[in-house]
Amino acid sequence: MGYQNLTSARVLKKKEKIMANHKSAIKRTRSNAAKRARNRYQHKTTRTFIKRLKSATSKKEAEGQLNTVVSMVDKLAKRNIIHSNKAANLKSKLTKFVAGLN
Repeated sequence: MGYQNLTSARVLKKKEKIMANHKSAIKRTRSNAAKRARNRYQHKTTRTFIKRLKSATSKKEAEGQLNTVVSMVDKLAKRNIIHSNKAANLKSKLTKFVAGLN
């Protein structure tokens, strides 16, 4: 089909060549790029919140952040961005961390 600009789905320095023979395949390529960008954004945002939680010093502050982080991790697992066992392990480790704070 030639070159198609996919900058709306993700930031690219050059145009990507689409090797599709059907309209549906071209649309699927666009939608996959958009989904990938959304998933990467959600995953990176969650990792940032986890780092903030781990850097917390007071227990009261960490407990407030824990609810938000657990909710975000659950959403990632529900959408299959991360595995459900990884989500469970993360929540367990973070809960232990918060419980150990003074």
